[in-house]
Amino acid sequence: MEKKTERYDVVIIGGGAAGLTAGIYCGRARLKTLLIEKALVGGLATYTNEIENYPGFPEGSSGLGLMDLFHKQAKKFGVEFKLTDVRSVDFSGEEKIVETFRNRYVAKAVIVASGGKPRLTGAKNEADFLYDKGISFCATCDAAANTDKTVMVIGSGDAAIEEGMFLTKFASKVIVSVMHEDGKMDCNEIAKAEALANPKMEFAWNTVVDSFEGEGRLERVVLKNVKTEELTPYTVDSCFLFIGYLPNTELFRDMLDMNRGGYLLTNEKMETNIPGIFAVGDVRDKFLKQVATAVGDGAVAGYAAEKYIAEGEVYSRQILNEGGPSFVYIYNAIDPAGRELLPLIEQFEEKHKGEIPVSRVDVYKSTGIADKLNVSVFPSAVLINNNQVVAVLEKDINEADLEKLAAKLG
Repeated sequence: MEKKTERYDVVIIGGGAAGLTAGIYCGRARLKTLLIEKALVGGLATYTNEIENYPGFPEGSSGLGLMDLFHKQAKKFGVEFKLTDVRSVDFSGEEKIVETFRNRYVAKAVIVASGGKPRLTGAKNEADFLYDKGISFCATCDAAANTDKTVMVIGSGDAAIEEGMFLTKFASKVIVSVMHEDGKMDCNEIAKAEALANPKMEFAWNTVVDSFEGEGRLERVVLKNVKTEELTPYTVDSCFLFIGYLPNTELFRDMLDMNRGGYLLTNEKMETNIPGIFAVGDVRDKFLKQVATAVGDGAVAGYAAEKYIAEGEVYSRQILNEGGPSFVYIYNAIDPAGRELLPLIEQFEEKHKGEIPVSRVDVYKSTGIADKLNVSVFPSAVLINNNQVVAVLEKDINEADLEKLAAKLG
């Protein structure tokens, strides 16, 4: 089956908080933007019962409610959405290719916001009880189904303890398996104090999961004491895993730089090692993974993608001058040496008017065009012909040097 090809300025892979924010910025910049999400728009945040630390919502908000607002805002600015899975990508050329089962999307820039998936324990029989057979990753989704039942929570981070407390509103008992010693958890102190005081919560300290057991559906979780190796079976109706996430980066392996854990490496502009490819949110290697930080990532990437596309158009149309001669003065507006040479550049432009088009590039906010020309010293004067750099003058530029430069065109 021949795939339909569609062209966009920006394709965003992933529709969580970071991807949606990037979409808002790209859409508002009037870039033709497509967001592809394989599951639920809003990502993992939609599974969080209550978000209380996102600025602007003093009373808190449900994750689903907050992400719905993000979604509406992105659509307001013209972002298109496709609910499907990305099968392959090709970032090797100037045009970036993203393919789904039926379609082939060609873009000038791609923002990777593919997020992560829940980490499994690796315990025996775990795979037998996934997918609605007793092991869950979403308290918000499955809490009501466990009304007056006994459930277990694996983990002691913020998500584990906060979701565990939410489960106590429904379940008769919530058993929390914590691998640390009595009283020690990975969550914040407020959540810890509230959990320890909750009469419905019971803690199994120094334990990890040894096995999951049951006939067709989960009936027991066997915990192993990490100190004594003693095995203790717990009869439960469901088990919720909150032990972290793994980044969805398999698609980009051997293509985009990542750390040992598979998280993508970026600079402060969210740029990856491939020009035109950006990474944001939980898929990126960073210190804190929260909705607030995802929004920051998306904002930066959306703005950076806009600049990348704009600079690309200036570079191909103006700087390269369709293969003809071109003179480019590259400077930093906050550098006195660069500003002082502007009158000389104007004089050169007037003298060679009609012969050599002159462009001025300020690198104060972005070095994108300078990077394309492999220029890292400012100010510099660059002569281009036949889409190639003919000569470069750096720093101490004078009228005689500029004329020598022009003479190279013969």
